[in-house]
Amino acid sequence: MNQPTEIGRPFINKGVVGVSAASVAYLLLSYTLVGFKSDQLVLVGLVNGLYYASSQSRKFIIGFSIFVVYWIVFDYMKAFPNYQYNSVHIESLYALEKRLFGIGYGQSILTPNEYWLMHKTTFLNILTGLFYLTWVPIPLSFATYLFFKDRPAFFPFALTFVLVNLLGFVLYYVYPAAPPWYIQAHGFAFEPHTPGNTGGLAAFDQYVGVPVFASIYAKSSNVFAAMPSLHSSYPVIVLYHGIKKRMGSINWFFGLIMVGIWFSAVYTSHHYVLDVLAGITCALTGIALFRQLQKMSWLQSFIRKMVALTA
Repeated sequence: MNQPTEIGRPFINKGVVGVSAASVAYLLLSYTLVGFKSDQLVLVGLVNGLYYASSQSRKFIIGFSIFVVYWIVFDYMKAFPNYQYNSVHIESLYALEKRLFGIGYGQSILTPNEYWLMHKTTFLNILTGLFYLTWVPIPLSFATYLFFKDRPAFFPFALTFVLVNLLGFVLYYVYPAAPPWYIQAHGFAFEPHTPGNTGGLAAFDQYVGVPVFASIYAKSSNVFAAMPSLHSSYPVIVLYHGIKKRMGSINWFFGLIMVGIWFSAVYTSHHYVLDVLAGITCALTGIALFRQLQKMSWLQSFIRKMVALTA
């Protein structure tokens, strides 16, 4: 057999060798590319723990390995900053945003970010922070639901999610772009080693008294990756698959989260309206592309094999 049937029983099989080898290779490659981080040990511990805990948890981590691969690719982007390959768009993107979506304010024209920066409220600071906290939990929770309730629907969702991210990553390198908070803090000068910044989400951290977003953005892979806003892409993917599953009233909740994240991205100065629109376009493009790919026999075969492997 390829899988152990008793905990504690000595065994050697392809799965054990594969997971062990992959874990060691991941740690070595991570150390080489981005240096040692405690997060790497947490990920290895989580993957190995779920793989060995039980047959059900093993199936779960095999299925969610798609998301693990996405996270590793995202993390490794730190080793290859996009500003080394193309010029970063700072002032030109700001000017285009103002030209297309500028808001008249007295004798000035403001970008939507600048407008909201002058009209912040405690209510919106908290609300947008709560919306932004959902950008990972909602897709992962939905994926978990599909994994246990509809395995054949889980893999198309997971693969679409990764495909949209890969499209976004390509755009990060084709069109490096600074977020609005960067201009607010540094002007139009290019400073390549700028660390991640919480932007308007700092107000949420101050209110709750915990550096929630400060800890998240301290691990940012690249601050010049504002276009497209993948934060804005994720809820589109979830809503599409929710509608496809005919999930009824829960889709209204997904829709609310989607619009809330879009607004929050602009309100907190993490993205321009243009970034949000690019994120939406990226999601719709990825969904359409996957629908075409899904017609191909090799992908159908892969999904069937993954469903069988995790059944």
